[in-house]
Amino acid sequence: MPFNPSAVLPILLLIGSNVFMTVAWYGHLKFPHAPMWAAVMASWGIALVEYWLAVPANRIGYGTYSAAELKTIQEVISLTVFVGFAVLVLGEKLTWNHAVGFALIFAGAFFIFKGPLN
Repeated sequence: MPFNPSAVLPILLLIGSNVFMTVAWYGHLKFPHAPMWAAVMASWGIALVEYWLAVPANRIGYGTYSAAELKTIQEVISLTVFVGFAVLVLGEKLTWNHAVGFALIFAGAFFIFKGPLN
């Protein structure tokens, strides 16, 4: 099978996008004494970079992937990035109920890509 950049590039852009969005949404939790306005403005600035990655990812990927598939890819990447961030940056512990919940979401992703059930 030949290399298809329109299949790979959206995934790489969505990975970058989700790293920035996770930092924008949760990075300020490392600075609980920072003023709320500063947290919001910093998060907004970081999220701007996220948009510069997410919008092209979806425009490039649409056609190779359906909108539902692009959203599913984004959600799976988002959960994966979030788990790494929560554990490595915020120092949180994941529990079995987290693992089961995430596994059910990944099972949903499987069915999105499986195609029609006959």
